[in-house]
Amino acid sequence: MFRTMTPIADAPALPDRLSVDPRSPHHNAAVFAHDIGIRFNGKERSDVDEYCISEGWIKVPAGKTLDRKGHPLLLTLKGRVEAFYR
Repeated sequence: MFRTMTPIADAPALPDRLSVDPRSPHHNAAVFAHDIGIRFNGKERSDVDEYCISEGWIKVPAGKTLDRKGHPLLLTLKGRVEAFYR
């Protein structure tokens, strides 16, 4: 997602739920100052817009489809979610 030169030891703990959309209440800019990875069902995904570890889901864009406000239409996929710093 994003790259930085700060060491991982200085990184804040990854939250249970995180969104890349700055309008979301689950957006945390301090976390996005570091490079984040998401592993879903054992495979690393780079297209995740939002995730929740405790509920076991991720939201990914549905191709180039947009909603009526011009934002990407998101699909919810259920499974095992792991978030980590790269």
